[in-house]
Amino acid sequence: MGSRRSAWRENLESLVWAVALALVIRTFIIAPFKIPSGSMRMTLLEGDRILVTKFQYRFREPRRGDIVVFRFPAEPKRPFIKRLVGVGGDRVEIRDGQLLVNGEALKGYGGFQMRHYVNQGPFGGLGQVVDVPPEELFVLGDNSGSSHDSRFWGFVPKRLLIGKAICIFWPPKRIRMLR
Repeated sequence: MGSRRSAWRENLESLVWAVALALVIRTFIIAPFKIPSGSMRMTLLEGDRILVTKFQYRFREPRRGDIVVFRFPAEPKRPFIKRLVGVGGDRVEIRDGQLLVNGEALKGYGGFQMRHYVNQGPFGGLGQVVDVPPEELFVLGDNSGSSHDSRFWGFVPKRLLIGKAICIFWPPKRIRMLR
């Protein structure tokens, strides 16, 4: 009887440790998210499941081109995912379908030059140059024509960042690292 009880207790302790470890990992290190909309098409599709590192921005600043998950400023319990375009001090403009930051077209990482950006919203109008305040971010969806992003509601305070999207892990045919 005693060995049966100790085996049960040992299994329960293992389960409690496993749950505690999983909670620590999910809270502080890495977490899964499901893509709810087409605002990041073709990079991310509706239903894709991604992993997000939650610790990376404790060691380095967010960079243009990062795909970031953040708490939506108007509804902080709601996570959003977009591509980081401008950081505090940057001047952002959409001109002739191109994204310009500090007067220069963005190229390279993030595939900015391959996308057509649409002028719309109070922060993305034709001929409008937006100054990103300190400690704030300007984010856009990769599917510019169908994205509700900083062009409409403004800036994301850095404190609302959850983390950086690193890979798609589901569905299996779409598994890949994100750039």
